[in-house]
Amino acid sequence: MQIPTNDSGKEFSASALKLRLLKSLKCTTKFEKAAWAGGARRIAGVDEVGRGSLFGCVVAAACILNPEDRIRGLRDSKLLPEEDRDKLAARIRARAIGWAVAEVDVGRIDQINIYHASLLAMKMAVERLSPRPDFLLVDAAVLDFDCPQQKIIHGDALSASIAAASILAKVHRDAILRTWDPIYPQYGLARNKGYSTPHHKRALCEYGPSPMHRQSYAPVAAAGDLQQRLDFLDEESEC
Repeated sequence: MQIPTNDSGKEFSASALKLRLLKSLKCTTKFEKAAWAGGARRIAGVDEVGRGSLFGCVVAAACILNPEDRIRGLRDSKLLPEEDRDKLAARIRARAIGWAVAEVDVGRIDQINIYHASLLAMKMAVERLSPRPDFLLVDAAVLDFDCPQQKIIHGDALSASIAAASILAKVHRDAILRTWDPIYPQYGLARNKGYSTPHHKRALCEYGPSPMHRQSYAPVAAAGDLQQRLDFLDEESEC
């Protein structure tokens, strides 16, 4: 199989290829219509954000859209500019039949790992929904919830309900990271939202991780070990 290249002839990275794929997918209500045809009436889309972040909580959202009130422009939150996400989140909150968000903090992530923390956050979001859903559309997961559900790979790029949930979760988590930015300004959290950017990695090496970093993540653990060695050398030089 030939690997796509950019205009300069260089191969695209895995993340760039995934982004190209997501952009090519069409976000519709196809899955919702199939569930409605099967008798479901309160269909909730469910998604999480922040799995790949080095800092802070993972956030999930669940959303029951009103089939009689179409919200235009819904798509995977990763593909939307911040301004568009904020506008869409406000419309979703005002016009959805029901929505909820849930957070699992960094301590729990380190305790049970990010995969199980993400599942827990999604389950918590669904449990907080009012009215109670009778069908779930879940992005790439099956939840421990007593309700018929469908797991959809790239669901946030294919299902309007999951896209709505991804937007709510992303906007909620981004707001949390902005509140942490003035507390830990050295990491640039308002810009990178805790993800592994070059600036964030350099700051980890220079300052070490904060208590809000995910200590079980390899880049954070490595930076912590490096900081401990540097502190030890500083202590020796003072003797």
